[in-house]
Amino acid sequence: MSAIARLVLALIMATAIVAPPTPTLAQQSGPVQVSSGISYELIGRWDAAKLDQILTVDTPKFFGVNVSYTPAKNAVKLYRVTYASVIPERNNKPTIATGLLAIPDKTGTSFPMLSYQHGTVYGKQQVPSFPDQSPETQLALAQFAGQGYIVIGADYFGMGQSTEPEGYMVKRSHQQATYDMLMASRAVLAHMKLSAPKLFLGGWSQGGFVTMAFLEKLEDAGVKVDAAATASAPVDVFMTLSGFLDFPRKNDADWVPTLFILSSFSFENYYGVPGLARSLLNDEYYDISRKAYEKQPFDATKIPTDLHKLVRADYFDAQYFARSAYGRLIRQTEAYRWVIKSKVRNYYGEADEAISTGLGQLAMTYQRSMGAGNTQVEAISTGKTSHRGTYATAVPQWKIWFDGL
Repeated sequence: MSAIARLVLALIMATAIVAPPTPTLAQQSGPVQVSSGISYELIGRWDAAKLDQILTVDTPKFFGVNVSYTPAKNAVKLYRVTYASVIPERNNKPTIATGLLAIPDKTGTSFPMLSYQHGTVYGKQQVPSFPDQSPETQLALAQFAGQGYIVIGADYFGMGQSTEPEGYMVKRSHQQATYDMLMASRAVLAHMKLSAPKLFLGGWSQGGFVTMAFLEKLEDAGVKVDAAATASAPVDVFMTLSGFLDFPRKNDADWVPTLFILSSFSFENYYGVPGLARSLLNDEYYDISRKAYEKQPFDATKIPTDLHKLVRADYFDAQYFARSAYGRLIRQTEAYRWVIKSKVRNYYGEADEAISTGLGQLAMTYQRSMGAGNTQVEAISTGKTSHRGTYATAVPQWKIWFDGL
C-alpha cells in the first residue's frame, strides 16, 4: 500500500476512532433563518467529558504527540451556518457555503471568538461543520470552545455542503469564504443576543495560508483582529512547491503529490484555464488524479508517491515551472507580502515533512527586512515536531497567548 493510501486509510480510521456518535447530540429543530442569505441549525452539543476525551485520548492518538492541554470548563453547542457568498475568480458568481459556529454552553452574553481555518483534507466532509469527521477541528473546539471561546470555521468553497468544485489554495475564494463566514456568524450571534468583541484567527497547514490571506482581507477592510496564529503555514505556495521539485529533502512527505493534484485541478476550474491539470500531470495518472480531486471513488494505491512519476519532467526545470501557466498562478498565491499591522505568530516544526524551517520563518523574515523592520510578525519553533505534531503542540501556546491579550 502506498503512503498516500495509508494516509487516506489513516484519516478514515481516525475519524471512526476520534469521533464516535455523540450521546449528547441535541435534538434537531430545523434551520433558523436569520436573513435571506443566512441560516443556522443546531447539530450537536458536546459536554466537557467528551471535550476532555478529545484532549487526553483522541488528539494524542491522531497527532502522534503528547501535549498538556487545559481541561474543558463547559459544554459546547454546535451549529452549522449556511450563508450566501460569491466566487471572486468567477466574476463574483453567487454561491452557497457552510461553516461551523460553536458557542460555549455557559452563562454570559459576550465571549472572545476564534476563527479556525482548517488544513488539507481528502474527504468533502472532513471540515469544521462536520466536526465528528475533523480531528483538527475537534482539538480547536476542545481547547478553545471548552474554555469559553466562540469558535467558527468556514468549510471553504467545494467542501462541506457546497456544490462547487473544490477551490484548493485559490486565494481570493478562501478570503471570501472566510470573510463571509465571519459576517454570517456575527449576524447569527446578534440574532441570539450574543456578542464577540475580541477576534482571533488560527489555522494549520493549508489553513495557515488561509489564515494569513484572511488577515490580509480583514486588515484591508478595516476589521480589527486582536491576534493571528498559524501552525505549519505555507505562506508562499510557489516556494513550497518549488522546494519539492527543485530542492527535495530526505523527509519530504509521501503525500506531497496530492498538493499538485488538488491545486492544478482547482486552479483550472477557478481561474478558467482548460487543460491546466493535464499540462502538469503525466497522462498515466491524469484520470485517477481527476477522480481524487472530484471526490469520486478511486484506488489510492495507484497514485504515485514519487513526484517524478506524477509531474511532467519539464516542471523540474525551475525556469519552465516559473513560466508555465500553472507556475504563474502559483507565484501569485502568497499571503505575507503586505505591511502587516496585527500581532501574528507563525509556529513551525523543525522536523515538519511539509514545511521547511525557512518557509516557517518566511513571513517574519520578510516583514523584518523592511527598513528598520516590522516586528509585528514572530516565527516560533515548536521543536522537532512533525507536520501534525506542530499543530498539536502549537494550539495550547495559541491559547495562552490569546488569553493574555
